[in-house]
Amino acid sequence: MDTATHFVMGLGLAGLAFVDPVVASNPTLAGAIMLATVLGSQAPDADTALRLKDNALYIRNHRGITHSLPFLILWPALITLVIGPIFGFTDQQGLSHIALWSFIGVAVHVFSDLFNTYGTQAARPFTEKWIAWNIIHIFDPFIFGSHTAAIVLWITGIVPPAPLFITLYACTALYYIWRTLEHMRVTRNIRLKDVHHAAGDRYYAIPTISPRRWNVVKAKSDGSYNVGHLSNTRLEWVKHAVSSEHPAVEHSKAHPDIQAFLYFTSYAVAEVEELSSGYIVRWGDVRYLHRKQFPFVAVLVMDDQYQPLNTYVGWLSSEKLDERFAMDPDSMKL
Repeated sequence: MDTATHFVMGLGLAGLAFVDPVVASNPTLAGAIMLATVLGSQAPDADTALRLKDNALYIRNHRGITHSLPFLILWPALITLVIGPIFGFTDQQGLSHIALWSFIGVAVHVFSDLFNTYGTQAARPFTEKWIAWNIIHIFDPFIFGSHTAAIVLWITGIVPPAPLFITLYACTALYYIWRTLEHMRVTRNIRLKDVHHAAGDRYYAIPTISPRRWNVVKAKSDGSYNVGHLSNTRLEWVKHAVSSEHPAVEHSKAHPDIQAFLYFTSYAVAEVEELSSGYIVRWGDVRYLHRKQFPFVAVLVMDDQYQPLNTYVGWLSSEKLDERFAMDPDSMKL
């Protein structure tokens, strides 16, 4: 989920902690747990700091080891060791409550990220596979809106926190179940609606911010993709994507930035633009379709000897890409 949603979910878990009589009767402990759940809900995204060093490094590692099984224990332990003494808790009971709720904050963060298209490496160290269930958009208006409304009701004293957040999380659990069943139904219906279905074709329904609209990816047996939309019951294919077999594509795979991009996604296609002085190789992730473009890209500019001149990895529209890699001599330099 996005940072704002993780934040309100952290506050929501602090409200849920009031189901524990020990927390409800101790304002200091309640304050410590609020800080613990908020930090726990943000801690796995500490790898965002890698963006300050290098965007490709960030793409390769975001939602990686910081979302892994060992860090489900390491984050709560670190949070507890820091917060406990600050709030004056050195006894086992106080520290155990802080540890429990910080663990819940971290676990809810990682679990909710599994439902997005971006995914996580939550099964590390056993596997580095990216787990992405494609069920809920990275920003979901219902999840964010319901948590925000509940927090407002709590801080204004209109509704006591325990029954309020029990109800919120019961509804949230039902929402996740409904979205999961809806994803299964939509994926099944795409196959039925596609009149050009062939043996070996695989279908992926990608959530959008609207629950009635899905991006659709059909991975064909020849390695190409059909990409489109399913809106209500109407399926529309808008783009056929296949990687170029140009030699520049193979040479681009040796560049660390392209390797980082391909490490993250298995749904990439490459196109080549030939220039008088070299080539531009654009890799795009077909899962992220916006206005018939793939804005999540890795771009490598090479000279006519396939030596790298400039590179970019991240989110960028085709128009911004054209501006960024305008063929000005200075823009071609690393």
